[in-house]
Amino acid sequence: MGGVALVALLWCSGARAFQAGETSEPLWDTGTFSILGYDPETGEVGGAVQSRVFSVGNGVLWADASAGVAATQAIVDISYGPQALELLRQGLAPDAIVRQIWEADPDPLPDNWSKQGRQFAVMNLRGEYAAFTGPKATEWAGHKGGKFATAQGNILAGPAVVSNMVEAFEKTSGHLSQRLVAALEGGQSAGGDTRGQQSAAIVIVKKNCGVWLHNDTIMRLQVDDNPEPIKELRRLVEMWNTRKPRSVSPECVSRP
Repeated sequence: MGGVALVALLWCSGARAFQAGETSEPLWDTGTFSILGYDPETGEVGGAVQSRVFSVGNGVLWADASAGVAATQAIVDISYGPQALELLRQGLAPDAIVRQIWEADPDPLPDNWSKQGRQFAVMNLRGEYAAFTGPKATEWAGHKGGKFATAQGNILAGPAVVSNMVEAFEKTSGHLSQRLVAALEGGQSAGGDTRGQQSAAIVIVKKNCGVWLHNDTIMRLQVDDNPEPIKELRRLVEMWNTRKPRSVSPECVSRP
């Protein structure tokens, strides 16, 4: 597919980037919904994810305080995450990154793990983003963008899942972590992953603003196996917000 055509499709709101095609039986379940978000007041960037798989946080979310954040899911190629962060460090725009990574994918397992089923999103440190949903990502699959947020998912109850996620993120006040969890709750309220729930995760970064000294990670929490992982993630996030662990770096000691 030509680069111009791909770029034109990346920014569609709520619709899939391509029409669905026939798929082979996947090697294992892949359904997931995630959100990437940015807070212009704090400069923090992060993401959150939920899925009916064990330990979804172990691969989907990638973050670097010198680059941005990425999510790679569906017929997942984990290398999309570190590739995206490296290209963000080089200063490429998110839409160019998405196009470059997908077009360069050699599609090593086209019969049962095709690149046509990949889904991923990229956001830089200014909250600019791009997302992609391949034509063979398992239905319902798609993505939706909002103000400083992009939500994406596959094997979902329908488009209301990602729409609710963006709406919840935009309407929720408080710390970025609370807004990201509210987005997951919004997605789940619309049916979420049709297979159910099992694990969830969240990561937020900002240079030198994590707890103690020389730590870029504001928050990294995982709920690896729980019948209500979003509820448990909410509990952990609220515990963090009650305590608000602080960096000792001078540029971050006054962080809200």
